[in-house]
Amino acid sequence: MPSFLISGATGFIGRRLVADLAEAGHAVRRALRRHVQALRGIGDVVVGDVDGHTDWRTALQGIDVVVHLAARVHVLRETARDALAAFRETNVHGTERLARAAAAAGVGRLVLLSSAGVHGLAAHTSALTEAAPAAPHTAYAQSKWEAEQALRDAAVQTGLSTCVLRPPLVYGPQDPGNLLRLVRLVARGVPLPFASVRNRRSLVYVGNLSSAIVTCALHQAAGSRTYLVRDGQDVSTPELIELIATSLGRPRARLFAVPPALLQAGAAVFGQRTAMSALLGSLALDDSAIRAELGWKPRWSLEEGLRQTLDWYKSSLPGPRDGAR
Repeated sequence: MPSFLISGATGFIGRRLVADLAEAGHAVRRALRRHVQALRGIGDVVVGDVDGHTDWRTALQGIDVVVHLAARVHVLRETARDALAAFRETNVHGTERLARAAAAAGVGRLVLLSSAGVHGLAAHTSALTEAAPAAPHTAYAQSKWEAEQALRDAAVQTGLSTCVLRPPLVYGPQDPGNLLRLVRLVARGVPLPFASVRNRRSLVYVGNLSSAIVTCALHQAAGSRTYLVRDGQDVSTPELIELIATSLGRPRARLFAVPPALLQAGAAVFGQRTAMSALLGSLALDDSAIRAELGWKPRWSLEEGLRQTLDWYKSSLPGPRDGAR
């Protein structure tokens, strides 16, 4: 069976992918920034920071497939003086460095996890395909778009077989991101001002994304291709909040109406424009290409993925103290 090197292996998506690959019997090696707790049956190599100077030679020895998840991700409060330059150092230069090293090491396939954010957020009248124009709306999305171009250039020049996946919002157990923040608000019964929002968003459960990554890594037809991926059911922000409330056992979510333009203006005042855009904007995807060309389909529906996510959330809550009344 092919052996895998996973960068970003200790992150939210990486942990699930490593576990799924190991369960399937693949040899797995994690490329780590620093030493972490070892996992039984999993190899580790410390490569340090991922950028245009990373030495990948030891990590790539004997590897058939590389899955590149490591990235500088968007944050709620950016502190870098030049955010785009910081994103480029890891996401663009780091990707190109790894691709060229993988080609030199004889790797058979490199899968890059990009982002559906390269298409931007807008009121699209129909679901986007991979051919939709790039319109990155954040420094992170811009760097991911540039990373795709750098990877394609390296592939053309070296002959490396590559595949790019563009997921939307990824959620699942141990999710550290935006969905968890929304879950916490719904769980607390906080009134939310999104009743008048009429957007459409695609999401992907982490287990579905992991299986899509493996499919792209192993399927011959995935070479030189770019794919969008999703659970299959698109939802508006109010619908998502209602689904969360139902899964949490709450009778109804507490929603009230505020004009989206006013919400966006208020978010801008408090430096939360990007976070609010994710709740107000539309990013519906057409993932028919990966289904038709590779035969991939999601194992979990949106409702099933949310249920597993919220089961984890509820189990992670602190229980009552001993002796508490």
